[in-house]
Amino acid sequence: MPAAAPTGRSPGDPASPPDDTDRRTVLSGFLFGCGIAASMIDLLVFHLGLQWHHFYDLSTTEVALAADGVLHAVGWFITVWSLFLLADVRRRAEVVWRRWTGAVLAGVGAFQLFDGVIDHKVLGIHQIRYGVDLLPYDAVWIGSALVILVAGVLVLRHARPVPAGG
Repeated sequence: MPAAAPTGRSPGDPASPPDDTDRRTVLSGFLFGCGIAASMIDLLVFHLGLQWHHFYDLSTTEVALAADGVLHAVGWFITVWSLFLLADVRRRAEVVWRRWTGAVLAGVGAFQLFDGVIDHKVLGIHQIRYGVDLLPYDAVWIGSALVILVAGVLVLRHARPVPAGG
């Protein structure tokens, strides 16, 4: 295994190289966005508030509610995990909040896009709502997911760190 490139840090220094810190910042924000989209936007608004659908609508109400509970638990696990990553980034270096915010937007958009395309259309495990023409709902769901995802990617690109020496 080749030796690691020298970083100029002492062996006990916990600071990460800048590219590792940036990756951790982006991963933390992306996971936070996914977790919030799953637990707050999708579950609280559409599953519990509006009661338009459950995570898994192809079985009994009891199974649908249990599936909602699993999705809720996983969504919060991802959210908390992202905050531990963020705390680790803050411990190692200053957080570039614009990068983190862009990653949060990208995470929300990616989750909503995955849900709208894969869960709703490919797997068909639930629809946005039932008993209505789905086209306007799908267009708004997938369209808004794309807009949020693109906005996040644009913020990430605009806030990209400048490489050392250039």
